[in-house]
Amino acid sequence: MNHRLQQFLAAENISQAQFADSIDVARASVSHVLAGRNKPGYDFIRSIADHYPRLNLEWLISGKGKMYKHDAISSPAASLPPDPPASPRAGYSDELFGPESLEDEKPEEVAVKPAKPAPAPAPQPEPSPFRRSISRIIVFYDDNTYQELK
Repeated sequence: MNHRLQQFLAAENISQAQFADSIDVARASVSHVLAGRNKPGYDFIRSIADHYPRLNLEWLISGKGKMYKHDAISSPAASLPPDPPASPRAGYSDELFGPESLEDEKPEEVAVKPAKPAPAPAPQPEPSPFRRSISRIIVFYDDNTYQELK
């Protein structure tokens, strides 16, 4: 896979560092994958798929097929999401929803009381798979003793 990733970087005309920054992974991770020292994990490949949707992941992983997906290149409309249905009844026959059910869809008038604003919850930091915290430190002394700090 490392050779195909190198081919992709050459085709995109980007450096290892630019690629690592674009997929939000450590530059060393990309270097290790390209050198063949490490195999990419799920998060690494998922990030590539998210940031480079035209790339054919089957080609990248197994070498089957072509580097780029055909449908993403052939038409700009291919990347657009499908249009939402016109109404909740779209796609259903009148056997399920007869003409009389249209009257049921009229909105009812309801008195709305102003609600008290809820206190805003304290913002929580988002967990990051790349953020780590120190769990312990071991200090070794020259008299062959050590101390563990937690």
